[in-house]
Amino acid sequence: MRLKRTVYIGELNKSFIGKEVTVSGWVLRRRDHGGVIFIDLRDRSDLLQVVFEEGIDPKVHEIADEIKIEYVISVKGKIRRRPLGMENPKISTGEIELVAEEVEILNTSKIPPFSLDEDISEVSEALRLKYRYLEMRSLGGLKPFIFRHKINQTIREFLDKRGFLEIETPFLTKSTPEGARDYLVPSRLYPGRFYALPQSPQLFKQILMVGGVDRYYQIVRCFRDEDLRADRQPEFTQLDLEMSFIEEKDIMEVVEELLSYLFEKILGKTLSTPFSKISYQEALRDYGTDRPDIRFDLKLREISSLAENTSFQVFRNALKQGGVVKGMKVSSIFSRRELEELTQISQELGAKGLAWIRYQKGASSFQERWSSPIVKFFEPSLLEKLEEVFDLNEESATLFFIADKEEVANFVLSELRKHLAQRLNLISENTFSFLWIVDFPLLEWDEKEERLVSVHHPFTHPKEEDLELLEREPLKVRSRAYDIVLNGVEIGGGSIRIHKRELQERIFKLLNISPLEAEEKFGFLLTALEYGAPPHGGIALGLDRLIMLMLGKKSIREVIAFPKTQKAQCLLTGAPSEVKVEQILELHLLPGWERKAMVR
Repeated sequence: MRLKRTVYIGELNKSFIGKEVTVSGWVLRRRDHGGVIFIDLRDRSDLLQVVFEEGIDPKVHEIADEIKIEYVISVKGKIRRRPLGMENPKISTGEIELVAEEVEILNTSKIPPFSLDEDISEVSEALRLKYRYLEMRSLGGLKPFIFRHKINQTIREFLDKRGFLEIETPFLTKSTPEGARDYLVPSRLYPGRFYALPQSPQLFKQILMVGGVDRYYQIVRCFRDEDLRADRQPEFTQLDLEMSFIEEKDIMEVVEELLSYLFEKILGKTLSTPFSKISYQEALRDYGTDRPDIRFDLKLREISSLAENTSFQVFRNALKQGGVVKGMKVSSIFSRRELEELTQISQELGAKGLAWIRYQKGASSFQERWSSPIVKFFEPSLLEKLEEVFDLNEESATLFFIADKEEVANFVLSELRKHLAQRLNLISENTFSFLWIVDFPLLEWDEKEERLVSVHHPFTHPKEEDLELLEREPLKVRSRAYDIVLNGVEIGGGSIRIHKRELQERIFKLLNISPLEAEEKFGFLLTALEYGAPPHGGIALGLDRLIMLMLGKKSIREVIAFPKTQKAQCLLTGAPSEVKVEQILELHLLPGWERKAMVR
């Protein structure tokens, strides 16, 4: 390389006029006007117009004539002001240009599979992921990753000032499956034995608290072999925190301070603290989900006690089968066609149907005030009670109802709630609404496994006042767990941990984990708890999801440098891929195992 860069393009401005500089980068555009060639050159910082004038140096102009789109070049020359009326206000260097005196072609380039000087959002994701490096090189392509870098730096700055220690934990660890499926790594040195890639550093960070670390954090990669979607990846990044001698409110305060600091410094936005807080039961009651979007109202209301007094058999049958009738008020009137579309959406979500009632407050008669095929099944007194339940003060509204099992009614109405909010433009896209969900149940019944399982994980501390219910009524026990939700997306979860062996063993017993199995899987933790484990707790924030929401992106794949597809494939490298038989034999696995597995 003969010409060495002296400045990034983004650093150039009017103060450089008359100065000699050398810039390096890729050719975004090229325009040949005969005796003058214009090239738009970009590096990671910005874009600059470079002018090659034949009269300055014919040899340089001759080299410029060979330069094509996406060639890598270095150019040396002087900065001058652009001619009046030729400025480009869209870029920071729009008032200046570089007059080339020397040029060096550092590398050529094939024609890219998609244009890099236009909006590439319409290019198929599969093509963009295959050529991720080209997407990064496109205009604005690096912005998510520069933003992510700033987030990480700001997190470290904040936590360092508050006494947190950044400590790394192992990637090759013991398989302790009590959640998602582990990614397993066969051991060459120990035939038949496997490491597991960590789903989280949970047990290690608890042991760090036993070790007296007191305040720990880590920006850490985690791995889960689970079905994927827009906000999931097989490998993802979380901010992991753990603290000793604390209670729930201490962790919540640190997280709120951290997020406020991030949003103020990175986005220039001031968050309102403390964040709202509701119980798990309140969330299901009012929103049908434990991760509600509270940027808009549309709360749910259960009307089972009213529905049983109607003659509408759909409602009555659902109640007889142990279900519920829940509804939602929307301050809008829908056409028959729109109501049919909403019914179809509800059925696709799992409902048997969608009941509705139109309400017109200023109607001249009682009959005109209420219109629906199901109104005839309601006594006037019941309709008047609906006015109270749904607080019908607006001039017009539509009530929607689902009659089904409680979990079905909650799910369908929560999804319908989000759909209607988007459809009616009830969401302010530039708003960030945080919400804490607390008082989760500690355990739930797994029909498939026919046993109790942890709602969060087996190391979550039960509420002290519920300890006496553990063996007697375990499903009524609440946990000291908490999730944080942003705009309807869960971005983190944590809990106060069990710090005494006796209680941890009681939980294992409830989970049908025998003492022998507990010792085999978690013996190292149980032993550590016997050596003066302090009260402790923590939280993990999903950085991919948080950054996605801060940037207004639709998928975490847009903020991960080299993500996997929804089928867990890396289109760039072709992973997962086959390996040589020799590699399989070294790991004491049998050749042909993959075909046998497929046959089974």
